[in-house]
Amino acid sequence: MINIIASHGSELLSGLGQTVLCSVIALFFSLIIGSMFAIFEVLPSKVLHTIGRIYVEVVRNIPLLVVTMFFYIVIPQYVASINGFVAGTIGLTIYTSAFIAETVRAGIQSVSGGQMEAARSNGMTYWQAMRYIVLPQAFKIVIPPLGNQFINLVKNSSVLAFVAGFDLMYVGNDIASTSFDTINSYLVVGVMYLIITMPLSYYMRYLEKRTNRGAA
Repeated sequence: MINIIASHGSELLSGLGQTVLCSVIALFFSLIIGSMFAIFEVLPSKVLHTIGRIYVEVVRNIPLLVVTMFFYIVIPQYVASINGFVAGTIGLTIYTSAFIAETVRAGIQSVSGGQMEAARSNGMTYWQAMRYIVLPQAFKIVIPPLGNQFINLVKNSSVLAFVAGFDLMYVGNDIASTSFDTINSYLVVGVMYLIITMPLSYYMRYLEKRTNRGAA
């Protein structure tokens, strides 16, 4: 492992940077998109409810690699040219947003309906009540499953390796094939993924405990 790090340290750090960048971008936008479709699913409007339901069910049941390859091959061919990093990040964002939508929806529905009714009776619009009353409570409830989704997102970012996204997994594959030291190459890659996911896991636990103390 030490030889791999010494010989390919700059490449590994570059791949790690691409993985972190992809994960942060996908995390940010998947949370926004997922929350939007979660709200669609609980709206009184049948049209928006149906749109949200279809989006979640379709995207959740298509493999991540298929979604990513669609943006890597089909979109450049018929719409606009994009590189592997962009295609992989978009695919990861859309795929993860469907799971986040289900998580947030469950959180919204676990908040007492009386909260919305009380807010509306005090003059708030539906969207104001959702934004200031319901969603903050819903996000507190779903912190643990959201944390799991964020960690899965980081691990799923390895899909960039299939579309020349120059991420950590792509670099690991390249090092393994050129150095002929497969075991140590992938051990180093595995440790570097742990460097990203373990602090995130501990932070989500800390956030959950802090939220629970605040609620108590």
